Amino acid sequence: MSKSLKKIVEESREKNQPEVDMCDRGISNMLDVPGLFTLSHITQLVLSHNKLTTVPANIADLRNIEVLNFFNNQIEELPTQISSLQKLKHLNLGMNRLNTLPRGFGSLPALEVLDLTYNNLNENSLPGNFFYLTTLRALYLSDNDFEILPPDIGKLTKLQILSLRDNDLISLPKEIGELTQLKELHIQGNRLTVLPPELVFMADTCRRTLNLRRRTMTSQRRSVVSLWQPGTNKSPACASGFISSTFLLHVPIIFQHICYYIVRKPRLEVKAIYCVCCFRGYCLRNTKLHTLLITVTFM
Repeated sequence: MSKSLKKIVEESREKNQPEVDMCDRGISNMLDVPGLFTLSHITQLVLSHNKLTTVPANIADLRNIEVLNFFNNQIEELPTQISSLQKLKHLNLGMNRLNTLPRGFGSLPALEVLDLTYNNLNENSLPGNFFYLTTLRALYLSDNDFEILPPDIGKLTKLQILSLRDNDLISLPKEIGELTQLKELHIQGNRLTVLPPELVFMADTCRRTLNLRRRTMTSQRRSVVSLWQPGTNKSPACASGFISSTFLLHVPIIFQHICYYIVRKPRLEVKAIYCVCCFRGYCLRNTKLHTLLITVTFM
């Protein structure tokens, strides 16, 4: 039999347990959990897979909290008091109903991982100080409604992972090139047709993974194309055996730059670059590219 919520709170208090797990307990209001906000000693609170619609201002009483997990609830708003959690490092708000973030949200001085996946956020949802979160190492904004990424993204210089997949992005700012520690950039499922050249030159500093898929999908024949193989200077080759030196003419100019840059920089240890394409016919030379998925991994 599972423990009652009251019992979980009592045990945490009596045994000074730093972690409290209330995942999937049908909780609709945190204030209904007896004594929860008296646990000022806890460092981790898991409330994922519940029915929360709000987070009360009392969250500020958990002054030692480092990890907050609200994944898969129905949260529509956050209190401004959440920015007073000076020790908070990981905040998971994925799969909720957030339309905006509270004023002062960027005042979390220790935040390293922020997951806002599957919400209703856009570029106007972010408070003015959002990009003051300069301690962030991972930012997940996938499955939202962003059409543009603010240029201030360049201020998050410690970012190693940036996930923007499945939004409505039509372009990326050149300031993304200032993210010199970035290792993973996920931008598939947007409306991008070109990428800033700054992304190419970032490859010279560290291992990177770039994922991009054009949103338009068709049911046409798909082929996997290896654009570059370690230790070779081969022309792009289709998995079905076709080799075409003109293939890159069908690829947005930025991808030509990426491939060219790698060929001209042999000191880079490139694991692989793969392209999944959708063709109207069977010959690369005479086809129109409908869908493009490129994954680039730098070691």
